[in-house]
Parts: sequence; C-alpha cells; structure tokens
Amino acid sequence: MEKTEALTLLKQHVATPSLVGHCISTAAVMRGLAAELGQDAVLWETIGILHDIDFEEIDEDMEKHGLAGYEILRAAGVGDEIALPIKRHNHMIFGTDYTTPVEICLQVADSVSGLIVACAYVKGGNISDVTVKTVTKKYKTPSFAAGCDRTRIALGDALIPRERMYEIAISEITAVKDELGLN
Repeated sequence: MEKTEALTLLKQHVATPSLVGHCISTAAVMRGLAAELGQDAVLWETIGILHDIDFEEIDEDMEKHGLAGYEILRAAGVGDEIALPIKRHNHMIFGTDYTTPVEICLQVADSVSGLIVACAYVKGGNISDVTVKTVTKKYKTPSFAAGCDRTRIALGDALIPRERMYEIAISEITAVKDELGLN
C-alpha cells in the first residue's frame, strides 16, 4: 500500500486535522526508523499512517482502540502485516510487552512524534530550530507534552541509541513539515 492510498483510507475514517497530522508525523518517524534498522520503510510508513484509523469512530475509547482499527483495516482488505501491529499498539490493552522491531518502533514513533512537534510549536512552529538537545531537555520535563509517554519512547533504546533516534525523528518530521503546517 502506497502513502497516498493509506492517507485516502485514513481520511475516510478520520476528519480531525490534528489527528491526521499526528498520523503523518508518526508515519514519517516510522519510515526513518525502518530505514535505520534495514526494514521495509514503505510498510512501516503505512502502519504509522493507519495506526489511529479507529480513534474517532470509537470516540477515543481506549478499551476498543486498536481492536476496532484492526477490524476496519481487515474489512478494507488490508493484510495482517499492517493490521496486526496496529491492533497491538494500544499499550493500555497490551502493556509494554513488545518484542518485534515494528511494534517497538510504533510505540516510539507514536509518542516521540508528538514530543518533537510540541518542541517545534514552542519554537514558533519552526521544526528547523528543534535539535537533539531541545528534545532531550523537553523529554526530561514530564509536564511538557504530557501526553507523550516517555516510557514508550524509552522502549526504543533497545534498538537505537536515543540521540540517534531523535536525529532520525527530527529529520523525518522536517521532511513532512508542509503537511503538518510547520515552518
């Protein structure tokens, strides 16, 4: 599934621009992490785009999130290679017992993308002003971007050194800055 096809499917189920933006930024980080780990960047980007496809339809009910997304995706003919990591990404149901690189990186990307975008907003929307030092500092401030779960970001430490992960995430979000309304 190509990016445009995944975005079309996402927008059939998600109308809120900020949620679409979150999915795009998560997908960008997933693409970069996949490339770093020698994985399929197109596949991982697709997973990132579609990971919150059910969020509006379930009215943000975290007891259904991911499970409903899986059903939506399977009904649309999307295979388990994409649908299963999306089903399992709800850490409130599945905990943090993630073992595969794609599952771990989806946890990382889902949270670090929000942290980096929040850092950009603090810098007047200028993603080019966000550095690894900026993100490292804001990571240590739990009240900043409080919805970005630091424990989920830390899961990636087993795969990629934290500073390198931040570099990748900043670079990949910069690449989609226009789609996100950033400078």
